[in-house]
Amino acid sequence: MLKAIFTWWNGATLGQRFHISRRGVFVGQDDYGNRYFEARDNSDSYDDRKRRWVIYDGYAEASKVPPEWSGWLHYTFDEPPTTAPLPRRAWEKDHHPNLTGTIHAWRPKGSLTRGGERAVATSDYKPWSPE
Repeated sequence: MLKAIFTWWNGATLGQRFHISRRGVFVGQDDYGNRYFEARDNSDSYDDRKRRWVIYDGYAEASKVPPEWSGWLHYTFDEPPTTAPLPRRAWEKDHHPNLTGTIHAWRPKGSLTRGGERAVATSDYKPWSPE
């Protein structure tokens, strides 16, 4: 309960949930469990457009939003993907969230997180040392 009151990075706080339930309309949900909302009217808007929100499923990370929902959130598309889904091209790959900073991040050879040992190059430099 305290986590829902004070932490915004684990989903919406109670205050935000109350505001969205009062002012917003549920639009849809993506494959990752994120839920999307749009304001009932543009009374609290800055530019005469209805505001749009996402409540993340779990940790709040913007790279967890798929491209079609990102386009809708940023007003690139007028209709949400639940109403007008984007056509999928043959060359498109599935969306993957950014894994930087997690245990699943890519760590190349020589990375400090893999021991910091790198292969010696044939033209390796000699460090300067004072006389």
